[in-house]
Amino acid sequence: MSKKVLFTGAAIAIVTPMNEDLSVNYEAFKELIDFQINNGTDAIVVCGTTGEASTLTHEEHVDCIKFVVDYVNKRVPVIAGTGSNCTQTAIWLSQQAEAAGADGVLVVSPYYNKATQKGLVKHFGAIADSIKIPVVLYNIPGRTGVNILPETVKTLCENYENIVAIKDATGNIGWTASVAQLCGDNIAIYSGDDNAILPVLSLGGKGVISVLSHCAPKDTHLIVEKFLNGDTKGSLELQLKYLPLVNALFSEVNPIPVKAAVNAMGFKAGSLRAPLGSMEPEHEAKLVAEMKKVGIIA
Repeated sequence: MSKKVLFTGAAIAIVTPMNEDLSVNYEAFKELIDFQINNGTDAIVVCGTTGEASTLTHEEHVDCIKFVVDYVNKRVPVIAGTGSNCTQTAIWLSQQAEAAGADGVLVVSPYYNKATQKGLVKHFGAIADSIKIPVVLYNIPGRTGVNILPETVKTLCENYENIVAIKDATGNIGWTASVAQLCGDNIAIYSGDDNAILPVLSLGGKGVISVLSHCAPKDTHLIVEKFLNGDTKGSLELQLKYLPLVNALFSEVNPIPVKAAVNAMGFKAGSLRAPLGSMEPEHEAKLVAEMKKVGIIA
């Protein structure tokens, strides 16, 4: 029996806007959320990598989740990033997200510790057991140093009813194919890379958890919608149209470029908390040029 799908389409991995003193700018948060929902974004992921979760205090992290859940007010699903390299911290954050009314949690594989596959099963299993809302696994070995093997994904989705999806930021379409083959309808696969939305969809994926959506929410949604409605040519055209912009958005470590992009669009995203810094001028010039080419800014 297939599990309930949290969302189909494009979810934004939303930035956390900052004031000049680097406190969270909740007024700017409202503007960003409204812009996204009004332009067809299918779900909002708060406090993910793009949301600078790693430099938020635990109190700020929970406050951001509560704020976004309350402000979105069920207009679209809200998925809270609650991962940690400490299992107990991830459990606590996940329980806080559930209490706040989040529709699901996104849990990155524990970074730095370099857990074994058995350790990953224990980690994700303990988190899933601690809450009732859906869990989205997040595999991004380039940032965590650990790859969740397809066989491990199969074990987790078969043994935990609320492990329903995985964000695939492996950059390895062979890995994606293996998960699709082993897990079938037992898990929803979301691309975690904006340059690979269509390839993941072609293997049965349900959508994308996107950075590009900050700049092009309607068209990121349409890449998915067109493909799932059989317009593969239209989907491909949009995927390729935005490829140069996607490359510019990842010319430096995420979320450095996307905060620059959001600021260029007129939103008050602010700057980044250390150790991340401002974008190199030549990279920013290229990013702005690509945004102009596709009509995002004048």
